[in-house]
Amino acid sequence: MVTTDSIRRSSARIAQMPSFALSVLWFLIHLLISIFFIVLGIADAVENYLISSGFLKRYDAINVGKLRYLAIVVDSEDAMQINKALKLLQWLTDIGVKHVCLYDSEGVLKKSKEIILERLSCAKLYEEGDEKSVLDSKTMIIEFTSQSDGKEALVRAANLLLKRLRSLGENQEEKIFTEAQMTEALKAVGSGGPEPDLLLVYGPARCHLGFPAWRLRYTEIVHMGPLDSMKYGSLLKSIYNFTLVRQNYGK
Repeated sequence: MVTTDSIRRSSARIAQMPSFALSVLWFLIHLLISIFFIVLGIADAVENYLISSGFLKRYDAINVGKLRYLAIVVDSEDAMQINKALKLLQWLTDIGVKHVCLYDSEGVLKKSKEIILERLSCAKLYEEGDEKSVLDSKTMIIEFTSQSDGKEALVRAANLLLKRLRSLGENQEEKIFTEAQMTEALKAVGSGGPEPDLLLVYGPARCHLGFPAWRLRYTEIVHMGPLDSMKYGSLLKSIYNFTLVRQNYGK
C-alpha cells in the first residue's frame, strides 16, 4: 500500500532531478572550457619555444623598418621590476627596434631612466622634436612618459588655446576647440610626440592604462600579459604580425 510519505519522497526526488542535471551540465561546460584553455596555453608555450629557438624560419626576416615607433605600456606594479624592463629592452634591441616609448601611469620607469640608460649602452634619451634622428639613428632612442605628463600637457595646451581665443576679442566666430586645434596646441607646447605604430601592454588590464589618447589614433594595441611572464617568442610574434598588417588611413 502506497503511503502519503512515500509519495512525497518520490515527488521530492523528481523535483530535484532538473537541478542535478543542470549541475552536471555546468560542471561539464566548465571542464571543457578549462581543458580548452589548458590546451591553448600549451600550444602557446610550444610556439614561443619554437620561435625563440629559431625553428620557425618566417620570424627570422622581419621588416622591422615598418615599425617606426613602438610604445610599451607597463602596469606600475610590474614596472618596479627594472631588470625585467631592461631584459625587454635588450630583446627589442636584438630585434632591431629603433624607437621605444616606455610608459607606466605612476612614472616608475621614468624615475629609473638613469639606471636604464646606463645599463643599455646602445640607447639614448629621446628629445622632443627629434623625430627625424629617430629614423636615421643606429642606436635605440627611448622616451619615458607617465600619466602626469599627459595631464600637464592637456593643461598647457588648453591654456594656450584659451589665450589665443581671448586674443581674438569679442567678435570671434568660433568658440569651440577642434581636434586639429588641440593637436596643434599639444605640438606647440612640446607634448605632441610621435604616434606609436604598435602599443604593447604588459599588465593584468586590457587597456592602455592612461597612455595619451591623442597619440593613439592609428595605433595597433596588443595585450601581452604580466611583465613577469613575458616571453621573447610572444614579443617577436607580435611585432611580426604587425608588419603583416595593412593599415588604411581615412581622409
